Amino acid sequence: MSIAGGAIGLIGGGLLTTYASWRWVLFVNVPIGAAVALAAPRVLAESPRRRGRFDLPGAITGTGGVTALVYGLISAATTPDGVSHWGDAKVLASLAAAVVLLAAFAVIETRSRYALLPVPLLRDRNRTGALLSYAGVGIFVFSMFFFLTVFMQAAWGYSALKTGVAYLPFTAALFTGAGGRRPARAKIGARPMLLAGSALSAGGLYWLSRISEHDTYASAVLGPTMVIGAGAALLFVTLSLVALNRVAEADSGVASSLLNTGQQLGGAIGLALLGTVAWTVVAHSSHAQAAAAARAGHPAHPGGPLAAAIYNHALATGFARAFLAAAGIALLTLIINLAVIRVRRADLAAAEPPAPAAPAHPAPPP
Repeated sequence: MSIAGGAIGLIGGGLLTTYASWRWVLFVNVPIGAAVALAAPRVLAESPRRRGRFDLPGAITGTGGVTALVYGLISAATTPDGVSHWGDAKVLASLAAAVVLLAAFAVIETRSRYALLPVPLLRDRNRTGALLSYAGVGIFVFSMFFFLTVFMQAAWGYSALKTGVAYLPFTAALFTGAGGRRPARAKIGARPMLLAGSALSAGGLYWLSRISEHDTYASAVLGPTMVIGAGAALLFVTLSLVALNRVAEADSGVASSLLNTGQQLGGAIGLALLGTVAWTVVAHSSHAQAAAAARAGHPAHPGGPLAAAIYNHALATGFARAFLAAAGIALLTLIINLAVIRVRRADLAAAEPPAPAAPAHPAPPP
């Protein structure tokens, strides 16, 4: 369902941006969210009630820490003009606040009887490894979408709708890979699938790093994105199973939320770090080309064809470097999957929703 939703979102977002406004991409979520909220009580079964208290201090420090971290990272990234903002006062203040709040969150969770994040969940090496690897997947997938979208629209002149359609083969590969993973997992186990997923993703991103402004969609984007989609499918599904394996029903919600949080944080970290790499290279390449053209007696005038050619080449150079860095992140997930995750084939052979069991935090006193 999520893959189908992603395909619809790509086409729908392109239609809204092309024929209405990019703001509609944000506003359209309001009626969708309202419809889901109204339908939820009718289609979702109520979970059993348990005695306990809401971990308000943990919720405040955890939410505040993650918010400050994401804000600091997205504000720190180098902008398209090549200016770095890592030393800005608001960035340093946000990152410092994130460190303090997340440290307070960690202390609160280790001492709270009703912890929002039960610490025993993180003592399983397989689960911790899966969460780290999942964050790495968020880094290279989010970064691929961002840089490739900007490149196709800025250098190749794609419309928003055409860009959305261009991602459909990626979605198809993701769907195919997700659909075929269950029989393969039963035969060869989860670990080989994780290693294959990381290797495919790294290979696809390296292939994508060869892109240039003179390439075409068929020669430079179609193949790499399908390879990345197949690799990401193996990682998304299998890492989810590893992270949720042997989790008590009472803790299944927080375990699932850790996956989503890790992916979103990974996306923010990726755009900050890889954005710094990409836009720094873009700025340096633009300046170097403009200087070379001026020395040759062909100054680049703003808005002219030479200036456009210089910028397109700089984009290709900078974004290729970002894709290469993303391939390195994919290789890092391979190392994590190889060195940390030790799940056996039998552990996931009959993976089903977790059976009722005691929560990770202590039961309330009578």
